[in-house]
Amino acid sequence: MKICVTAEGDNLESKVDQRFGRCPYFIFVDTDTLEFEAVVNQNQSGMGGIGVKSGQFVAEKKAKVILTGHVGPNAVKTLQAAGIDVVVDVSGSVKEAVEKYKNGELKPSDGPNVEEKSGLNNQ
Repeated sequence: MKICVTAEGDNLESKVDQRFGRCPYFIFVDTDTLEFEAVVNQNQSGMGGIGVKSGQFVAEKKAKVILTGHVGPNAVKTLQAAGIDVVVDVSGSVKEAVEKYKNGELKPSDGPNVEEKSGLNNQ
């Protein structure tokens, strides 16, 4: 299964970035092989609608799950509409997060864990 992790860097040892829409990288990981693709988040410094745009990008890449720290209401709506499970309050390295998810230690959230536009405060 392909999952996406928000990341501070471009590899599996990078820390999970706590911001969904404004993370520096999205790392798409195959949970069976741990093969990955790191993609620079083109939306990280945009002005508005960042959560929605980032959610649409993750959906276009056909991820089934997103692992992140914090995600707002508009991003959650976009991700859930695309059938993507949203897992929040994730920390550690990307590889650790993927392993925790595979082991059933991380579960999808029912909704956002921050208010709209909260990523602007954490740049």
